[in-house]
Amino acid sequence: MKGRRTFTLSIRLRQKQLQPLVNWWSELHIPTPLGFRVRTSEEYWQRLLIKHPDIEELEDFVRLALSTPDEVRRSSRDLGVLLFYRVQREKRWVVAVARRVSGDVFLITAYQTDAIKEGETVWLK
Repeated sequence: MKGRRTFTLSIRLRQKQLQPLVNWWSELHIPTPLGFRVRTSEEYWQRLLIKHPDIEELEDFVRLALSTPDEVRRSSRDLGVLLFYRVQREKRWVVAVARRVSGDVFLITAYQTDAIKEGETVWLK
């Protein structure tokens, strides 16, 4: 039984390694200027688009908001939540919101806004 389990695992690993990257969201791990990576998945991104269909064409801005934000703030309501702001155009930002859970950081939502929310400034460009 033990040998069979190891064999199955190695086949799965090889299959994963051979799969082409179809979409950058399929297994997203974006580094941030704060020294950690934010994770999400294709499935979660699709669920997010149902709630915020206006960001479908802004995938690149969401990625940039995480990797090279203009400003990062800690939520005033939940200290484990960070808001990554990236200017889209004058007085308009794309916001990627991430939550830290047990050492991992996950994208929880993304949206457009015309105002930066209150909260402690953690990082400025």
